[in-house]
Amino acid sequence: MNVIGYKCFKNDLVNNYGIKFNVGKKYSTDGIIKFGLRGNGYHLCKNLEDTFRYFDTFHTPVNVCLVEGRGNIDEYCDEYYGYYDMYSVEQLEILRKLSRDEIINYGLNLNELRAIRFVSSFKLTEDEIKLFEKKYALNREVINAIKYYQKGDKAVYELECAKRKIYKI
Repeated sequence: MNVIGYKCFKNDLVNNYGIKFNVGKKYSTDGIIKFGLRGNGYHLCKNLEDTFRYFDTFHTPVNVCLVEGRGNIDEYCDEYYGYYDMYSVEQLEILRKLSRDEIINYGLNLNELRAIRFVSSFKLTEDEIKLFEKKYALNREVINAIKYYQKGDKAVYELECAKRKIYKI
């Protein structure tokens, strides 16, 4: 079995455990493959925005790579938080590093729920914020997430709650 997905790294393609990876190289691990902090294997996500769950992209630059996992694979879904299609794999190949433009274009082509997760976990530039505001202009939930997470407008959700009380929505 194999799975194509995404994996985030710190600068220089270093993972959260301090291990350096290289594009084009294949990695393998031994033992029983299990997802999680106490698991075993290389983690990847089918949805690019889900990789940001493991990094503070608002304060630390990240690299996103397209990867392929092979061999024994453990799939994990966190239904409580709405994260699906996350994997731990026995073998991992780093196919290529994505450019910032590719990451932004990916985010601009998501449905509402995934776009909200994207803008709530990936730091955008001012120009990128404008692109997202234009693309999702008619989607109040995405616009509110942009205001809250990207612009720091903490009152946006307080205003939404107040409107619901007034209009009994």
